[in-house]
Amino acid sequence: MGTEANRGEGIAEQVGGKIKQGIGKVTGNERMQAEGKAKELEGEAREEAAKASERAKGSVDETKGTVKNRVGAVLGDTQMQAEGKAKELEGEARKKVNE
Repeated sequence: MGTEANRGEGIAEQVGGKIKQGIGKVTGNERMQAEGKAKELEGEAREEAAKASERAKGSVDETKGTVKNRVGAVLGDTQMQAEGKAKELEGEARKKVNE
């Protein structure tokens, strides 16, 4: 399962947990409330793990781009520099989106 799917599953678990907590509260069922809270926390953990994975991938992309950009500068290859800068910016954006 990809990180986007894990993130979506995490969000769904959080929503399901909140619903279960609400039903438990309305019916006075403490066990249902606790189960709902546990499900919500599991969802938060899954979503955070997916975001951390994406941030790591962004860091790798950013580093690769920086290296390619600098090698291009040394070699005087403007296309390589541009490709490197684009990859670097892509990595930065990926990290920022997943904060």
